[in-house]
Amino acid sequence: MIRLYNTLSRMKEDLIPLKEGWVRMYVCGPTVYGLIHIGNARPAIVFDVFRRYLEYRGYKVVMVQNFTDIDDKIINKANEIGVDPQELADTFITEYFRDAHGLGIRPANFHPKTTEYIGEIIDMVRGLIDKGYAYVTKRGDVYFEVRKFDKYGELSGKKLDDLLAGARVEPGEGKKDPLDFALWKSSKPGEPNWDSPWGKGRPGWHIECSAMSTTLLGESFDIHAGGEDLIFPHHENEKAQSEALYGKCFAKYWMHNGMIRMTGEKMSKSLGNIFLVRNALKAFGRDAIRLFILSKHYRSPMDFSENILLNNKRAADRVWESLERFEEKFEEVPVPKYDSWMDEKVENFKEILDDDFNTPEAVALIFDLVKELNRSLDEDDEGKALKAYQLIKREFGPVLGLFDLSREKKELGKEEEILKILVDVRNRLRLEKRFDLSDEIRNRLKEIGVTLKDTKDGTEWSVQQ
Repeated sequence: MIRLYNTLSRMKEDLIPLKEGWVRMYVCGPTVYGLIHIGNARPAIVFDVFRRYLEYRGYKVVMVQNFTDIDDKIINKANEIGVDPQELADTFITEYFRDAHGLGIRPANFHPKTTEYIGEIIDMVRGLIDKGYAYVTKRGDVYFEVRKFDKYGELSGKKLDDLLAGARVEPGEGKKDPLDFALWKSSKPGEPNWDSPWGKGRPGWHIECSAMSTTLLGESFDIHAGGEDLIFPHHENEKAQSEALYGKCFAKYWMHNGMIRMTGEKMSKSLGNIFLVRNALKAFGRDAIRLFILSKHYRSPMDFSENILLNNKRAADRVWESLERFEEKFEEVPVPKYDSWMDEKVENFKEILDDDFNTPEAVALIFDLVKELNRSLDEDDEGKALKAYQLIKREFGPVLGLFDLSREKKELGKEEEILKILVDVRNRLRLEKRFDLSDEIRNRLKEIGVTLKDTKDGTEWSVQQ
């Protein structure tokens, strides 16, 4: 039996899906106004692997991961650079898929966008008004009346009186209570808007996920997941408005990953302390990033540094060297017959991940098998080596999304490591004001199709294909 820590109950619970054999899960996706960073990559990788493991254990999984493509941040960024907000959002959705593919993240079954669900959002808002849980202000905003929902705070553990401290109503806002949150925002000049029974406007943040999840997965579904920073207010508000409308459990289990910290603070675009996935892939490769993310329990916070990623890259390279050492012995590696030794390892792997998805122990099991592989090769025990190889490469690796790149891709990673060394040397030369040599490195790289660009965040590079 798979056991998960449920944020709602604050304890581990047996996973018992609402429909036997099926798991329906919704994962909150990004607000698309920039390239994703390593902090964004954590929930994407964690819940990609969790989905893989559910399938490995025989479940049929329906996974939804949304895109917020209309939001204050998107509008502000679009205005700043002079483009249409929808054009900006669509651009970064495309770039998200490019980065997600680079990370080895499988597409969800559905990737809904907020702007595709305006009708469903309006229907939900109308339903909440009809049931007395929401009200319309004079200027056409619609708010959810928090105090009318008795179970508000159940997910986050927050008390209304504590939330009220410091909360206030802005002039002209029209709220009955400072705790009430927006379901529909009246239109402001120059903003995208849609017609509604309350006038032109756009959805509030929280209602979009309720509309998309319940439309695609049903009024009740199994798992709602995302970063722990979403527990309040986003997930609390989703839960309140959905259960108020439908009168039933919204999501049975709530899973939340811990944050990635950089210089002691949560990594986020708003703080400016981000490391882009695209640059990390260039410098360290897919396996290093996935090893980094999976080496810590998903609910724990993580500290990030380039040095940590470099150490994970070195570890991944050692695994690849062992796998390739074995592959050199065969034109085509056979599939061994599973015996008690292999069956024991498989059961161990399941026991580890069944216990609240303990990926650090699963990664440790793979590295133990790598040691067994090398020891067997040293002793010319090809039979034992084949069993270890099978478990690493074909059994456990695919579940974790590790070590499944082609050799061509891995060799490209070596080239990128060499390029990073050259960039580091050039930056040191620039600090020493030896610009003749630093310029020569840049110019020689340009001759072979590598362009360097110096930014306030460091040197970026692109390779002409």
